[in-house]
Amino acid sequence: MKQLSVFGRQSPASQDPPRRRGRWRQRVGIVLALLLLPTMVFFAACGGDDDDNGDDLEKVTLMLNWTPNTQHAGIYLAQAKGWYREAGIDLGIIEPAQAGVEQVVATGNAQFGISVQEGVIPAREQGIPIVSIAAIMQHNDSSFFALGSDNITRPKDFEGKTYGGYGGPLEAEILNTLVQCDGGDPSTVKHIEVGNIDYLAGMEQDRFDFVWVFEGWDALRAREVENIPVTSVRFADHLDCIPDWYTPVIITNESMIADRPETVRKFMEATARGYAAAIEDSQAAADALLEAASELDRELVELSARYHTTHYVDEGRQWGLQDEATWTTFEAFLREAGLTSKEIDVQAAFTNEFLPNQ
Repeated sequence: MKQLSVFGRQSPASQDPPRRRGRWRQRVGIVLALLLLPTMVFFAACGGDDDDNGDDLEKVTLMLNWTPNTQHAGIYLAQAKGWYREAGIDLGIIEPAQAGVEQVVATGNAQFGISVQEGVIPAREQGIPIVSIAAIMQHNDSSFFALGSDNITRPKDFEGKTYGGYGGPLEAEILNTLVQCDGGDPSTVKHIEVGNIDYLAGMEQDRFDFVWVFEGWDALRAREVENIPVTSVRFADHLDCIPDWYTPVIITNESMIADRPETVRKFMEATARGYAAAIEDSQAAADALLEAASELDRELVELSARYHTTHYVDEGRQWGLQDEATWTTFEAFLREAGLTSKEIDVQAAFTNEFLPNQ
């Protein structure tokens, strides 16, 4: 099923997870409206596991944040290994509604979902009762990405260049902050909205000079699969200027935590087991993902699965852990930039309670 994600585009070949879309602020109003409507329509074309798994398994639905990709590989590996069933869970995995996953999880029409910290915070600000229960990636894997011929190696090099994005306030704030922090003038950077296009072709045609991507997929595809010389300004290399944040995260709703905590715990035990296995065996993770999404490019999936073995979590740290400082710093960044209007209780926005004991 082809669908736009919360933040991005679908490639013409449906082989790439979408790039981030900046219009998350506008989505809050959509989320609130949809909370008032029946949400079963979202599931009409997606479906879960249709097999008759017996009455002893608890049926649970996980909604993705976009099409299947290597950030989801631990979940698909746990599914392929039968670890959710061992935990007493019959897991159905579905792709997202166009408006996003948060409202579907909030209303309980999916018990779990894949979201992002920049989606959870504005949702919590509006009273939407979702909670992050694990960080899939320990650090933000985003970068601003350009053709090598443009010689962009640091934020100041964006001066006089054209950024191709979605016109969102978070995009502009991150970009302006990085350029200014590096001694540049952000007013000299041109912003254009490019929508759902092939960004490599757009850069090669000089429509724009750089875009926002994930290193472990988009940049990897350009460098290793298509052999295109590119450069990246990685967000993680500039944490003296901008905050780190969790993207993606696994979410549930407050009712699940209050009324069905053992289901949440069992789901997270199987999921954590899947990501631990993906870290140990990238080929198994790639095979599980490709079995579920055969339209993906095998070479790219295998390369990306190998990349993620060292990026899901820092060495020596438990997968999934979230730090209050990361939530507090990013929440303050959004609020001080005027991207949210009031402070939220970050301790209510996330929990490590359901991660397996180490």
